[in-house]
Amino acid sequence: MASNTTICRGIIRKNPPYGFRSMSSWWKNVEPAPKDPILGVTEAFLADPSPDKVNVGVGAYRDDNGKPVVLECVREAERRIGGHLNMEYLPMGGSVKMVEETLKLAYGENCDFIKEKRIAAVQALSGTGACRLFADFQKRFLPDSQIYIPVPTWANHHNIWRDAHVPQRTFHYYHPETKGLDFASLMDDVKHAPNGSFFLLHACAHNPTGVDPSEEQWREISYQFKVKNHFPFFDMAYQGFASGDPERDAKAIRIFLEDGHLIGCAQSYAKNMGLYGQRVGCLSVLCEDEKQAIAVKSQLQQLARPMYSNPPVHGALIVSTILSDPELKNLWLKEVQIMADRIIGMRTALRENLEKLRSPLSWEHITKQIGMFCYSGMTPEQVDRLTKEFHIYMTRNGRISMAGVTTGNVGYLANAIHEVTKSG
Repeated sequence: MASNTTICRGIIRKNPPYGFRSMSSWWKNVEPAPKDPILGVTEAFLADPSPDKVNVGVGAYRDDNGKPVVLECVREAERRIGGHLNMEYLPMGGSVKMVEETLKLAYGENCDFIKEKRIAAVQALSGTGACRLFADFQKRFLPDSQIYIPVPTWANHHNIWRDAHVPQRTFHYYHPETKGLDFASLMDDVKHAPNGSFFLLHACAHNPTGVDPSEEQWREISYQFKVKNHFPFFDMAYQGFASGDPERDAKAIRIFLEDGHLIGCAQSYAKNMGLYGQRVGCLSVLCEDEKQAIAVKSQLQQLARPMYSNPPVHGALIVSTILSDPELKNLWLKEVQIMADRIIGMRTALRENLEKLRSPLSWEHITKQIGMFCYSGMTPEQVDRLTKEFHIYMTRNGRISMAGVTTGNVGYLANAIHEVTKSG
């Protein structure tokens, strides 16, 4: 038999010609990807057999027993939906009803821009998907533009605009010494950025720092954006979850609208409705007029088509059912307030416990910051000690998810933090 032939279990097979790539070598140059800094924390936590272990790394709400929560308004919405849900595709732009209700939350119940149909909006795969759609839209229609991203920010922001091939710049935001906003440097960066630059702004409950500009500072930022003709893109992942009041948490966006800006906005229902796994969100872009909004929406849908074709239906139906029914919406607002209040209460408890231990450090920033996360100021080495010696898990930048703090573990957490920080 010829040399380019083999017999395997009685089957005669032709050998590949010399120089042909072996099938096993297609992916030989693929290296393991680095672990996600947040998801890796949860993996390590789950693998730890210690009964004392505490996870304050995950950005998902937990009750005071450390258990995941399904809101009563969500349970009732699902009961009402019942078996009436068919499995047909949604349009590429998603649920029209859900999008309409979502715009009211961000732009205002009686917003003229909604009535004038000046907002191009599509359902997105939660906040991440909304940001990615906008990044791709920015790249396609303004290919020479770049995006200014705050330091620090949610780590995935960098991944999103990088994979959309949009060049990134950074602007000052957090002041490590004051553990507050570095407003002077922020404004300096805004003033010196090229006219017409894109800026990524956290609408409320900045992730990871929990540091937000005051209303007066937002007004100054908006004014300077107007002078420089910058484009503000708001990521609003925590509306309602920050203060307990969705209207209050939308204040930054409302200020920019009052000042005549055209804006972009990513919204998510992961946190404020607990719909983490449903991936329900919305991307909106305020345009000059209805004609432009129609064009922009059509292009956003075209971007979505080869990506995921159309969004899922179940979560969108839950959201639209809750927001369109006054009774359910009021129940949601009460539950959002309860979640926010628990977070605020845990901030107070953690600070008080640290102060009772006579910590040499100031922990005022714990209660001054807002939202799910506390940017503790601990070093990566101190965080490593927390994990190694006390089985406490968080990201190495010292970000504490206050949702993971409970009345049962706050004393243990405070004592551990005191032990690793008391030497300065």
